[in-house]
Amino acid sequence: MAIVVNLDVMLAKRKMKLNELSEAIGISVQNLSILKTGKARAIRFSTLDALCRILGCTPGDILEHRSDNA
Repeated sequence: MAIVVNLDVMLAKRKMKLNELSEAIGISVQNLSILKTGKARAIRFSTLDALCRILGCTPGDILEHRSDNA
């Protein structure tokens, strides 16, 4: 898939664990793990908004488009 999720990078930059993020935004660790590993097929704007708010970043910091040719 051409969309790459950089949630693990943002967590490392903020020195935050997945459990902490889960508690802060009210989403299960399992669902965040699916997102973090790139296995999610969709993300709600409300979830993206909560991630950006807690991590102090923009959607472009979390989601990245990479060409299939690269």
